[in-house]
Amino acid sequence: MANRDIIILPDKQLRLISKPVEKITPEIRALADDMFQTMYDAPGIGLAAIQVAVPLRLITMDLSKKEGEKEPRVFINPEILSSSDEMSVYEEGCLSIPEYYEEVERPARVRVRFMDLEGVMREEDAEGLYATCIQHEIDHLNGVLFVDYLSKLKR
Repeated sequence: MANRDIIILPDKQLRLISKPVEKITPEIRALADDMFQTMYDAPGIGLAAIQVAVPLRLITMDLSKKEGEKEPRVFINPEILSSSDEMSVYEEGCLSIPEYYEEVERPARVRVRFMDLEGVMREEDAEGLYATCIQHEIDHLNGVLFVDYLSKLKR
């Protein structure tokens, strides 16, 4: 595993639309490992491949609540299938926008489909922090940043 550089706004790569992962290769596994190392060292709870200048639809995430315990998750080609009408507000930050945090309103629940590192297609219902984080990271894959949801006065 190796630490990769996280690209920072205003880097134009952050606005790219990431391409699907066609096949899970040793290189994809190594990328996921590197992303976890980078994310943990930052420290952060989620990282999209584009944030380390790789425009592929791959996300790493760890929402573990207990210090010292890790719950690493990999999401390949994730997509939101549905979202609730109910909204929730969380304070968001981003490793590509250091030291800036702001409240963002998003759907409170989403259903997400993705492939794991074993090539298994999965569907999960997400709510709370999980829902916020998966939406934030999928936005990255589409060239969208959390600051895009803010009024021009807050940007």
